[in-house]
Amino acid sequence: MQVSAVNRLAAGLAGTVALQFTVAAAAPYPDRPIRMIVPLAANGAMDTVARGLAIKLSDSLGQTVVVDNRGGGGGSVGAELARFAAPDGYTLLMISASSVIHPLMYKAEYNAVRDFAPVTQITSQPYLVVVNPSVPVKTLPELIAYAKANPNKLNYASAGNGSLIHLTGELFKFVTGTEMTHIPYKGIGAAYPDLIGGQVQLTFGSIISALPQVRAGRLRALAVTGPKRAKPLPDVPSAAEAGVKDFVMTQWYGMLVPAKTPQPVIDRLNADIKKALDNPAVLARLTDDGAEAMPGTPQQFRDHLIAERNKWAGVIRQAKIRGD
Repeated sequence: MQVSAVNRLAAGLAGTVALQFTVAAAAPYPDRPIRMIVPLAANGAMDTVARGLAIKLSDSLGQTVVVDNRGGGGGSVGAELARFAAPDGYTLLMISASSVIHPLMYKAEYNAVRDFAPVTQITSQPYLVVVNPSVPVKTLPELIAYAKANPNKLNYASAGNGSLIHLTGELFKFVTGTEMTHIPYKGIGAAYPDLIGGQVQLTFGSIISALPQVRAGRLRALAVTGPKRAKPLPDVPSAAEAGVKDFVMTQWYGMLVPAKTPQPVIDRLNADIKKALDNPAVLARLTDDGAEAMPGTPQQFRDHLIAERNKWAGVIRQAKIRGD
């Protein structure tokens, strides 16, 4: 009887544990705080978008979304941290176009397509082709003609070797058949004094960084690199409108989760990010920065990642760019 009683007690305890496990397993997502890894330092453009999004997601998900800045290695430190996180929806990774380029340049271990599951693209932001006013051109076709007539006379500034601006400049050269000299800086902000001073003649800058200089008359805007005009600069044509149809390039942000994250969790995050991007305050802030919300399906974002990887791999190969 004593053995039987012990067995019944054990069975009862096992049933209780199993019931508790079942209840826990059935707990709706999310039931605890979520970490959003930003693979860059705080106070940058990506961080600003991430923090605004985190506030709105916290409201809709009913759990705090904490932004965790993990800069270093061109974004690889944060990416590797997210790569090995549990695939349960409690670790998110915000990425940009640079997150696709860096592994191609430096043979990083992570692959944004292979090692993660896409949630959605978040934003798209064109660059702005700007020149020093001393350059005798006022349109993009005039710039191309001038560059062809003066091979390597024009210097273009970038945010560093292998940066998105560097690759944009090389893409421009391939598409237009021009020759220009690349001058790398430690961040595009460091290039503006020389650009304004005329030591370098042009760059492909973000709208938020270049617009104050354009409005002050220190730089001249020729075109935006996106597929259409940017709202902060309605009088500046897109490159396609200016006749350069194959020169389309945007900076963008998107959200990933570790591979094998359950699809219902991905779908919930996708829906809540779309909801956040519909908020008028969020949309207004993006517009001020020259960006627009670009939410879509996980598959659309996967296709975008693959297309971006293929495009920039081709530019890196053709230009024979090597990481520092």
